[in-house]
Amino acid sequence: MESEQSTTDSFPQPGATPLPAAVRQRLQKVFEHAQRCVEKNDHDYAHQLLAQCVVEDPANLVYLQSFFANLEKKYGGDKKGAKLAGLKIRGHRSTLAKAAAKGDWPRALEAGCAALALNPWDVPTLLAMAKACDELAINENQLFLLRWALDVDSKDVAVNRHAALTLQRIGQFDQAIACWRRVEQAHPQDEEAVQAISRLSVEKAIHDGGYDPALLSGQQQPDALRAEKASVARLAKDAAAVGEAGASDSPEQRLQAAIEADPANVENYLQLADRYLHDERLDEAERLLGRGQSAAGGGDLRIRERLEEIQVRRARRQMAIAEQRCQQEPTEENQQLAAQLRNQANQVELEIFAAKSEREPQNSRWKYELGIRLKRAGKIRQAITALQAARCDSQRLAQVLVDLGECFQKIEQYKLALSNYEQAIEACVEQDSDIRRLALYRAGVLATGLRELDRAERHLTELADLDFGYRDVADRLDKINQIRDKG
Repeated sequence: MESEQSTTDSFPQPGATPLPAAVRQRLQKVFEHAQRCVEKNDHDYAHQLLAQCVVEDPANLVYLQSFFANLEKKYGGDKKGAKLAGLKIRGHRSTLAKAAAKGDWPRALEAGCAALALNPWDVPTLLAMAKACDELAINENQLFLLRWALDVDSKDVAVNRHAALTLQRIGQFDQAIACWRRVEQAHPQDEEAVQAISRLSVEKAIHDGGYDPALLSGQQQPDALRAEKASVARLAKDAAAVGEAGASDSPEQRLQAAIEADPANVENYLQLADRYLHDERLDEAERLLGRGQSAAGGGDLRIRERLEEIQVRRARRQMAIAEQRCQQEPTEENQQLAAQLRNQANQVELEIFAAKSEREPQNSRWKYELGIRLKRAGKIRQAITALQAARCDSQRLAQVLVDLGECFQKIEQYKLALSNYEQAIEACVEQDSDIRRLALYRAGVLATGLRELDRAERHLTELADLDFGYRDVADRLDKINQIRDKG
């Protein structure tokens, strides 16, 4: 069977497997019940419910944030936890370590949640949970746990080292440098910290300023290198001066003051978060929205949607940095990291669009976006269901039909695939559009493989009439003639 590879990349499965829709819906109901318990100050029962969500869906950042927000509220933010927590927590820590050593992640996370119920500020447990997330390739939740641990003890060397390595791997240069500096302050002779600070400072300046990547590899000539480094230094100095000059009585400061004056007013959190998002200050926006979520009792959809946006932006940014590194230094390690972060970005978007689809079942755009992410993840049958639900969107109907055709072709339902390609051709409003060219090409190639030569020739001839240089359309028309001659 002759077929043409889909234009949409297919990704291998990520470390955290996407949940079935039925499980996701069940957990969402559990989560909503937990939020109502938090509002009633029934923190113990809320903990049980939120722990269930965290264990069953460890990649869901909203669940983890709400888990900690509930415990923080229970203990009044005292950073001490329950009485005699230090003694009671040891058994849970031991269970966590043994389960992690065996790769039994549900049991490890369950033990971690039980330990944190006694003291959500227990640094050894937080670090062990972060390592579990690292093994599961769940970067966002890993970083949340490490930041929570640093809030307990910002000078803890083990936490700073772990955080620095994670942050530098995904391209969050400023925070990685800050963590390495704390390691260096505790251990001035630590060569790893000294070298990491030096390299990351240069890498950050190059990335932010769009400078020549050869700065990292030392391939530039000395004079050019010195000139570029001087330019980087001037850029950093100018940016600092502008920031200092514009800091007085800014809209940002006014919103911060408004939040302090009225912590229950969610609108102020949203406005300030939007400013942070505009400036790509994702971590500050996330922390602020976490406070806003606590102020709103966890039920404000606008906050949840912005937190989802942060997850998507951060995942895409991390993926872009990893891919840039891979292009500059195509080592096996960099290639694996780029693939992992592509998978993770798709996983994040898949989960978010699945949640949006459930919240707004009539919104065809969310169905389409979900279908594309399922397709990338190799979940073709689920993708077909989502894409078929998106066919009511007339504005993107032709694209939906092409994607459906590709999905049917992947599961070897060739007649259905060809039918969808031909429907896509008819659905195109613009006769000379890129999507119509693609649909004609797909239909022509597939019809050739099915030995429906008249059908194939019709589609490929129409494509050649539009664009004779499109891919290998001329060769494919010649091939049809060769098949006929042999027949």
